[in-house]
Amino acid sequence: MTASPQDWAVGALQALAHDTRLSVFRMLVQAGADGLMAGEIAQKLSVPPSTLSHHLANLERAGLATSERESRVIRYRADFGGMRRLLAFLMEDCCQGDPLVCADILEITACRP
Repeated sequence: MTASPQDWAVGALQALAHDTRLSVFRMLVQAGADGLMAGEIAQKLSVPPSTLSHHLANLERAGLATSERESRVIRYRADFGGMRRLLAFLMEDCCQGDPLVCADILEITACRP
């Protein structure tokens, strides 16, 4: 049985509603397509590997991160499709028929070099 868009969004928001997971997700977004190795993330955040593993698995289940084994290490990446899906869900009814209501959202979130 497939989760409704709202149920999926609640799960994604729950995954992000933790300080460590939010920090990890933001790190992965900043890392872009290259992603980061699990050990690198643990070191940067000063989080024990076993604890980090739990948080990364939570982000993966929520559809906000992906992992790929590379020999003995695992590389994690932000799932940009999942991120876009969550943002689209949150913004779906933003404009109330008037695009000017949310016009500055693109300026606020515009990618910066």
